[in-house]
Amino acid sequence: MFTIEHEFDATVITLVDEGEDPRDYLQEDITIQTFDDCVVLEQVDDQTDEINRIVFSHAQLRELAAALNLPEGVYRLQTKPQDKD
Repeated sequence: MFTIEHEFDATVITLVDEGEDPRDYLQEDITIQTFDDCVVLEQVDDQTDEINRIVFSHAQLRELAAALNLPEGVYRLQTKPQDKD
């Protein structure tokens, strides 16, 4: 399950781990905040109660999304030239 909320300066997505089997160990919620200049992932460490935070540039996030569907290797994303009006 996930939620999407639009705030003043960010869109916030929260991913809730529901588990596929009732015996699964569930992970803490992951919060994704998208800003104009970066994307921030946060998750509470259930052992220390501290927030783990990762900050991505939008380019890094695009590369991560592409990498999830590619086989092992080294890649560089190419940007498409935009049409000039």
